[in-house]
Amino acid sequence: MKASRFLKAAVVAVVATAFIAPSAFAAVTITAGGSSFDAPILNSCKIAWQSSTGNTFTYTSSDSGTGQKNQDAGIFDSNWSDGTYSPSKSTVLQIPVVMAPIAVIVNLPGTKAVYLSQKTLSDIFAGVVTKWNDAEIVADNNGTVPVTHTVQLPNGKTKTTTLMTKRYYTMPNRSINIVARADSSGTTKNFITLFKAQFPTVWTKPLDKTYANDFPGTINGAGNIGRIQTASGSTGVAALLAKTPYSIGYAETSYATGALRSAFIGNAHGDFVAPTSGATAAFVGSATIKNGGYVFDYNTKTPGAYVFGIVSYVLVDSAATGANAAATTDFIKYVLSSDCSTSAGAVAGGFAEISGAVLDYDKSLIAKLATK
Repeated sequence: MKASRFLKAAVVAVVATAFIAPSAFAAVTITAGGSSFDAPILNSCKIAWQSSTGNTFTYTSSDSGTGQKNQDAGIFDSNWSDGTYSPSKSTVLQIPVVMAPIAVIVNLPGTKAVYLSQKTLSDIFAGVVTKWNDAEIVADNNGTVPVTHTVQLPNGKTKTTTLMTKRYYTMPNRSINIVARADSSGTTKNFITLFKAQFPTVWTKPLDKTYANDFPGTINGAGNIGRIQTASGSTGVAALLAKTPYSIGYAETSYATGALRSAFIGNAHGDFVAPTSGATAAFVGSATIKNGGYVFDYNTKTPGAYVFGIVSYVLVDSAATGANAAATTDFIKYVLSSDCSTSAGAVAGGFAEISGAVLDYDKSLIAKLATK
C-alpha cells in the first residue's frame, strides 16, 4: 500500500487526551537506548513528560545496531532503531514513532546556501569528487534552479511553494573533508541506501551500517587518509565537523549550528529542498510498506520531497509487565503527541508528528503493551 494512504505527518495535529493517560504507578525511572538520531527529540520531550508524571526517562545514545542488540539481550525498557530488524523474541514490537530528515551538513566559509544533486553527493561520499571547486559542485551552486519549501497543514497534507532561485557561489579550491559515522548506524544505512539505489555501479558493496564498509574502493587508500574521518554518534560527527573546515557529513538537522549549515538536496521532481518536517513528510508519503517497514521511492516526483527522510522505530517487548513497562508505554504515547512534536528540540530537528492512519496503526500496537 502507499504510505500516503497509511501515513500523514502533521506538526499541528492533536492526539486525543485519552491516548496520553498518566501512569497508574508511583514514580519510576525508565531506561532506553540506541539510535543517536532519536536522542534530540527524546531528550527534548522527556522534560515535560517527567514533570507531568513524576517519572524519569534516561536515554543512552549510541547507534541503531546497539539498540537492536540491547533489545535482544533484554537491556533497557525500550530501544530505538532507524530501521526494522528480526528480533530474537516474537513478542518484540517495532513501532514507527519518529519521522525526521537526515541533514547533509557542511562547514564552509560564509553563509550562502549550498546545493547538491544526488549524483554530486554520491560522488563526494564515494571519493570520486574530492575538491570543493569540482565542476559538479560548481554546476550545482551556480545558475537558477527551483527551490521548494514544504509546510504541513492541519489536515496532514503538505503545501509547497516553489521559487526560482539564483545561485552564485565561488567554491574554494580546497579538499573536501568527509566526516562519517564510525559506529554501526541506522543513519548511515539509510543515508547509503539512497546511493546504492540510485548509483548501483558505484556503490557495489553489500549494504552495511558502517560507512567504512560501504565506501567504494579502499577508504585508507592514497588521498583518503586524513581527508576522511569518522566519529561515533551524531554528537561526535557534529563536533568533528565543527572543528574541521571545508568538511561535509550527515546528522540530525539540529546539529547544524554555528559555522555548520544544512545543504539543499535535489530530487527527481527537479527541486532543491531543505531538511524540514514538511519536506520529510512529502517524501515519506511516497513510500511503500513492506513487512512492517518503509521502502522509500528515491525517484518520487512529489514536489518538495526531501529524499533523506527516514522513519525510526521504538523496540519494545509486549510481554513486559510492571511499573516500568507501564511508564514506558506512557512515554511512547507522549512522543507520538503534539505536545512532543512542538517542543523546541523537535522543531529544531525537523521532526514531524505522525498522525492519521499510521497513528491508528501505532495505537493498535501500543494497545498490546502494559498499562498497569
